[in-house]
Amino acid sequence: MDSSTGPDNHESTVEDDVESTVLLDLSSCQLRDLDSVELPPSLNELDLTANRLTALDPRISHLSNLKKLSLRQNLFTDDGVLPLSTWHPISALHELVLRDNQLKKIPDVSIFKMLLVFDVSFNEISSLNGLSKVSNTLKELYVSKNEVTKMEEIEHFHELQILELGSNRLRVMENLENLSTLQELWLGRNRIRSINLCGLKCIKKLSLQSNRLTSMTGLEECVALEELYLSHNGITKMEGLSTLVNLRVLDVSSNKLTEINDIENLAKLEDLWLNDNQIPSLDNIAEAVAGSRETLTTIYLERNPCANSPNYVSTMRGIFANIQQVDSEMFA
Repeated sequence: MDSSTGPDNHESTVEDDVESTVLLDLSSCQLRDLDSVELPPSLNELDLTANRLTALDPRISHLSNLKKLSLRQNLFTDDGVLPLSTWHPISALHELVLRDNQLKKIPDVSIFKMLLVFDVSFNEISSLNGLSKVSNTLKELYVSKNEVTKMEEIEHFHELQILELGSNRLRVMENLENLSTLQELWLGRNRIRSINLCGLKCIKKLSLQSNRLTSMTGLEECVALEELYLSHNGITKMEGLSTLVNLRVLDVSSNKLTEINDIENLAKLEDLWLNDNQIPSLDNIAEAVAGSRETLTTIYLERNPCANSPNYVSTMRGIFANIQQVDSEMFA
């Protein structure tokens, strides 16, 4: 990296905005330590993303106004972040990002009683053990791209709105019952065989892409759902969708579907992804998507037998009054 990206060039990033937030951005400076850096005591946000840090500078522990700390994309191990558990002067931290390091377990962050965002994605964590000590104030939890095998120690997160556990080794959806405020659940690239939302009805975004589903049953009561991503599974039938009247985006591409079913009354549907299935013909598509003929703006059917029909694109444009895109072809 060019030396012009060194820490001296980031001095000007310590600045006050209209809310008097003081940010020090030292991202991408290739720093091995912070010895050459001044840490103003007024700091609210410290961004150390994309450096080569292995140890925490003890001066950070004295930044009593600190609300956001990003240690993303460094070389921290479990021992390297251990001091955090005793740094009481910064216990009012709202956001802690440890994404893309070398952690093997959930670190002890129990002193942060006001934590809202906690990110330990892209590490080598094999278990969620330790989450029970994380504050129940948490609103966003990111543990994607690890080696987690079980959804556990999340029951106390009554305020949680976003849960990201994609790219792990999960086989079962469980222990979600208490997450009554959860709006987004991201579980793509796991080994889940069936949908079980444990009674939750307020989910707005759900991703189960690239799992081992053969059925989409289990969604019927999720009436708040707006975006549903089920691509790259083994689903053979569209079902349990008719009650999802708020659905705007439906992605069931790369499955084993032979018909378009159970979406005829979805009047808010805007994006429909059906590509890479086995739908044979366009004969009944107008009826199958009757409720969204006015709202649908994007439809993908490529790599289905029906996409080889004569005048395929013009047929789609004739059915959907406001269509803007058919497969990769866009219209003004």
